[in-house]
Amino acid sequence: MNPEAQQDVSVSQGIRMMFYMMKPNETSFQTLEEVPDYVKQATPFFISLMLLELVVSWILKGKPPGRLDDALTSISAGIFSRLPSLFSRSIELTTYIYIWENYRLISLPWHSPWTWYLTFLGVDFGYYWFHRMAHEVNIMWAGHQTHHSSEDYNLSTALRQSVFQIYTSWIFYSPLALFVPPSVYAVHLQFNLLYQFWIHTEVINNLGPLELIINTPSHHRVHHGRNRYCIDKNYAGVLIIWDRIFGTFEAENEKVVYGLTHPINTFEPFKVQFHHLVYIWTTFWATPGFFNKFSVIFKGPGWGPGKPRLGLSEEIPEVTGEEVPFSSSVSHLLRIYAVAQSALMLAFYEETFADKAALSQVTLLLRVAFIILTLTSIGFLLDERPKAAVLETFRCLVFLMLYRSGHLKPFIPSLSFAFEIWIGTIDFIELLDKLYRLTFIKKK
Repeated sequence: MNPEAQQDVSVSQGIRMMFYMMKPNETSFQTLEEVPDYVKQATPFFISLMLLELVVSWILKGKPPGRLDDALTSISAGIFSRLPSLFSRSIELTTYIYIWENYRLISLPWHSPWTWYLTFLGVDFGYYWFHRMAHEVNIMWAGHQTHHSSEDYNLSTALRQSVFQIYTSWIFYSPLALFVPPSVYAVHLQFNLLYQFWIHTEVINNLGPLELIINTPSHHRVHHGRNRYCIDKNYAGVLIIWDRIFGTFEAENEKVVYGLTHPINTFEPFKVQFHHLVYIWTTFWATPGFFNKFSVIFKGPGWGPGKPRLGLSEEIPEVTGEEVPFSSSVSHLLRIYAVAQSALMLAFYEETFADKAALSQVTLLLRVAFIILTLTSIGFLLDERPKAAVLETFRCLVFLMLYRSGHLKPFIPSLSFAFEIWIGTIDFIELLDKLYRLTFIKKK
């Protein structure tokens, strides 16, 4: 995909692409370079649908669909997961192109509707098996668990993606490269992902007969549950028929409690992304025997010596429905500050992607480092870490250094420098006060 050589999608196309309703004749391309970056162009539709969900939730339930701290963490994870694509083409495309160019058996016509629909089925079937293995193989779960770590269930949860999940998912799509052109595959890979955005909501209930065929919010709520009846169910991407065929379907009945069976209780992005890898590492060295160590990596997350491959269901903690999600207790002022910094960082992130062809590798690296630093600092603030004030002060100083060296471009050239000095000063005073209260008042 080549962002520089593509046209923007229309509003009508944007809405339809979010629900996999684009037609073959408007999404068929001869070369990979012609394929639009639909995911990148979906950002305004993500935001619009999240705002719509907020309004509908207020009308129907009298409350927002989730918590601010959880939503910020989900958005941070989504940004984190996209950063590697600033430097190289996705491995899901790179490996596919390699197989296509060297091992393909036949070449289906790229402009045929039959190729389009066959690829739709093939990508969705591959996603089912990737998703299932991501729950049944511990090292793959280490990536996928990021998506399940949210204790809310709303559209922002869909954005909570893993930074290294794609390094295993490509395996399940690679057979398509034996006969499906990369340009057709690239379209459906994106549409399959975009479709799954709207099903992350509680404001849509049962969809009647559609529940028999497609993946719906009701089906996917079960998948995100940590109730025993929800575990390892409903892996579908678009079509729920795969779960019905392979025996992994479960209908929604009792109240679903969301999140991991053992909540991680943090908003810090590195822990959200990598905590299970650390767990595998420590468990690997603590487990005796070569075959047991092998099983720690390649059997289920609940496996242990003497247990079945996927562990024992009775060891999954029972839920009561009265569980209280982990929440931040920071002041309203700090919440406003976190939202403001997240919004500025999101705009900066979008600008970096838009300008990446014109930026040097050094500038790209520095910008990515600053984005990661910002995400981490916001996580520290929400977690009320003792060193949050120090990290945020350092981040503000880094911003000023990068700005003055020309690696960061201000949004409002005439005001940005004074604005950042003012914000940094206010933030520094506020966070020093917060640090004092966290450090000294607790000691008393």
